[in-house]
Amino acid sequence: MPLYHTEDQAMLADTARSFMAEEGAIAKQLRHWRDQGCKDGFGHGLWKQFAELGLTGVLVAEADGGLGMGHVEAGIVLEEIGRNLTPSPFLTSAVAAATALGAGNADLRGRYLPGLLAGDSVFAVAIDEGPKHRPERIKTRAARAGNGFRLDGAKSFVLHGGSADMLVVAARTSGNDDDAEGITLFAVPKEAVGLSQDAVRLVDSSMATHVKLDGVLLDADAVIGEVDRGRDLLNKVLAAGRIGAAAESVGVAGGAFGMTATYLKQRKQFGKLIGEFQALQHRAAHLYSEIEIARAATIKAQQLLDGGSDRAELMVSVAKAKAGKAAALAVKEGVQMHGGIGMTDEYDIGLYMKRDRALAEFMGDVYYHAERVAQLTGY
Repeated sequence: MPLYHTEDQAMLADTARSFMAEEGAIAKQLRHWRDQGCKDGFGHGLWKQFAELGLTGVLVAEADGGLGMGHVEAGIVLEEIGRNLTPSPFLTSAVAAATALGAGNADLRGRYLPGLLAGDSVFAVAIDEGPKHRPERIKTRAARAGNGFRLDGAKSFVLHGGSADMLVVAARTSGNDDDAEGITLFAVPKEAVGLSQDAVRLVDSSMATHVKLDGVLLDADAVIGEVDRGRDLLNKVLAAGRIGAAAESVGVAGGAFGMTATYLKQRKQFGKLIGEFQALQHRAAHLYSEIEIARAATIKAQQLLDGGSDRAELMVSVAKAKAGKAAALAVKEGVQMHGGIGMTDEYDIGLYMKRDRALAEFMGDVYYHAERVAQLTGY
């Protein structure tokens, strides 16, 4: 398939671009909630606006009231979120958690999806159990208890966990910690007895939590998918979250590049615009090329996911690694080309660097995915 958007996707991109630039702008959202020390790190009013545009249901099936679109369309929204550094639970709720809930039974979908579609609910995914992303190893246990399960364990850096009405929790129902099988996903409501969370503010001012599950009792209807056979579903959730993060990273890179290019056309030194210096032109051209390559890799991975290709898993890691590298380069070059003011809070370029650092760790950093690409290709 061609690595550009269809006419309908281009229309969605226009809508998302104008909406995010106006309503999700840095001064209006990120700086506002950061300076207030908001416990959620984002505005629920904006989340309702997402829902009014139908964006919260982009990956929800039409039969459940959603738009029934795919990862390409979700990525369009996420790129604009990244470009404007818009604080939002879109990635965790409308992408990762929505992917998990799509595999749930009708009762489970009916319980949670209407709140998502209305912008009344926020969801989070609780997978990692250490300081780095290592979903291959899951220690949290879910033991049979009556007609349901008892969950015991801990999860780390659960993005938007404190704001979530429900957590999608990956737990082990059988086998050893490193076994591929024996995984089950659960929908854990925020009011569950035995569930506790310690909030932590990340470098980009977003909020995460360290989650403890101490004898959390759940009915059998809290199971998402099949008992002991949740690894495939977990991989789908991870793929959705990873390619979504890649798309947002492309947006971060694009936003940082746009800000830097504008500055190069305005700042004068030695009587000339600094954008006239050939060395800076070469660096800007190289950066532009890297961002376009990352965008192409991301679109390709999205298309493969939407098409159910067996190559999707590999391409998702390629895109996550490439987008991470491009975003890191964009924010570093942006700060350097801005000079000393790039290190001040007054200028937004530093905020792009902070978002990049937080986003790079979400569901696997560059090194994790580069190694994964090597493993999947046999190198």
